[in-house]
Amino acid sequence: MSNSTTPNIGLSPEQIQKLVEILKKTLADEVVLTTKLRKYHWNVTGANFAELHELFEKQYEETFEMADDVAEYIRIYGEMAPGTLTEFLKETRLQENPGKNGTADEMLQDLLEAHETIIRYLREDIRVAGNEIGDPAIEDFLVGILHKHQKMAWMIRSSISSNK
Repeated sequence: MSNSTTPNIGLSPEQIQKLVEILKKTLADEVVLTTKLRKYHWNVTGANFAELHELFEKQYEETFEMADDVAEYIRIYGEMAPGTLTEFLKETRLQENPGKNGTADEMLQDLLEAHETIIRYLREDIRVAGNEIGDPAIEDFLVGILHKHQKMAWMIRSSISSNK
């Protein structure tokens, strides 16, 4: 018999811990990407300012919502969600570029690399959640996040001047 804070959902404590580790990294990636998007939203300039300002805003709102959903899933598994910048920077698989904004195209390239990095990690995380742990709910949840990042990466890729 488990206590009221330990989920009794057909997964071992070890399986739950592995899923929580995946979710914490995913949460950190979403928060760091949200911050990048916000920074570029504030600082973009150039001929496509209005279009990119709006695109970055739309994407940071979407990544912020995904981060909230991931944090709630961590809580579903009985763990506390990280919530400090220190924790997020420790867990993220993304790179920051402090003090650097660059041109609009450099911003787009940085965001594309971040989305594609998340996509690559999500593919492995989905495999672990589905094949190794056998949790179809988390597998499906992560597939949904993967789909959103693929679409956002396409929108960014399509906005880079060399691709127009």
